Amino acid sequence: MAQTINRNFTRWIVIVASFIIISLILWNTYVFFQHFKAEERTKMENWSYALTTLIESSDDAEIEVTSRIIESNTTTPMILLGPNNNIDSMRNIDTLKVASSKQYLEKLRTTFENENAPIPVVINGQLYNTIYYGNSPLLNKLKYYPLALLLIIFLFAAVAYFFYKSSRTADQNKLWTGMAKETAHQIGTPLSSLVGWTEILRSEHVNPDYLVEIEKDITRLQIITDRFSKIGSVPKLEKSDIVEVTIDSYEYLKARSSKLIDFEISAPNDVMMVDLNKQLYSWTIENLVKNSIDAMKGKGQLKLAITNDGRYVNIKVSDTGKGLSKQKFTTIFQPGYTSKKRGWGLGLSLAKRIIEDYHDGKIKVLSSEIDKGTTMQISLKILS
Repeated sequence: MAQTINRNFTRWIVIVASFIIISLILWNTYVFFQHFKAEERTKMENWSYALTTLIESSDDAEIEVTSRIIESNTTTPMILLGPNNNIDSMRNIDTLKVASSKQYLEKLRTTFENENAPIPVVINGQLYNTIYYGNSPLLNKLKYYPLALLLIIFLFAAVAYFFYKSSRTADQNKLWTGMAKETAHQIGTPLSSLVGWTEILRSEHVNPDYLVEIEKDITRLQIITDRFSKIGSVPKLEKSDIVEVTIDSYEYLKARSSKLIDFEISAPNDVMMVDLNKQLYSWTIENLVKNSIDAMKGKGQLKLAITNDGRYVNIKVSDTGKGLSKQKFTTIFQPGYTSKKRGWGLGLSLAKRIIEDYHDGKIKVLSSEIDKGTTMQISLKILS
């Protein structure tokens, strides 16, 4: 418990520290962008002053200095318009596009006006020109730098998350395999002994009816052992009629369940062939049916329906139990989740593993309402 608390505390420290670092980077980038933008504004105002001086001045030395200032702008795109909106000058702009389309010029002018306030060139109290200028390529790159940074951080976090998730899944798979094989081994030893004792009892002329029931239980234990051994390795799939297998599993549970449960089944007469491992699939049906019985507290209506949509066969198990909230539709399939006081929370996670990992199918909560019931659905691809 203490380790879990420390792990969660460390995780929150990392999250908060990461958030603070990202916020500081973004804030510093914003401040630098605004500072750089102000410097470009000052540069363009100096350019405007140099233009005014160039027009008014008759001193050759002064003209040379102002000309150099004007020519020094090699990055900032700008348009110099006269009082009648005629183009007097352009710098750092594709002149061919401007010459071929007036709409391009108007669009460029509007863009520049939105990015920066135009600078009027006033001589002797009258408007002589207006300077429309946009952000330089460097400023534009700087503007999108925070987005690029966030994208990099997001990708890095995604890679770290999927690496962590895959590592955790691999560890869980190892645990599943180890537990399954050990369980199969532990059951196998007393099972062999029970088979031997059955033969001894038969030789002692014990009531045959007793032996039949014992052999049924032994067969059941052998099936359970076989299931666990298949969970610990990749099971073999065989072409099987899913309708027949489903009905057999359902009827087996019906005969061994409370008489207060109203069992109902709706299945087509057609044969539906799918790639199936009968033992594991039967285990899934048993888990769904037993969960439904527990949800109804041993009393209610339980219905199983088999339908065919052309590509998939859908097996629906519906009950009239306590139902689920939508937030738990995916949570119930996580290992360890259970609403029972003495449950391990492995039944539905096993069912999900069997259907999705081994049979390449889907299992989900199709619908559920609190105090009205739940419908689970298994979907498997039909063989052509």
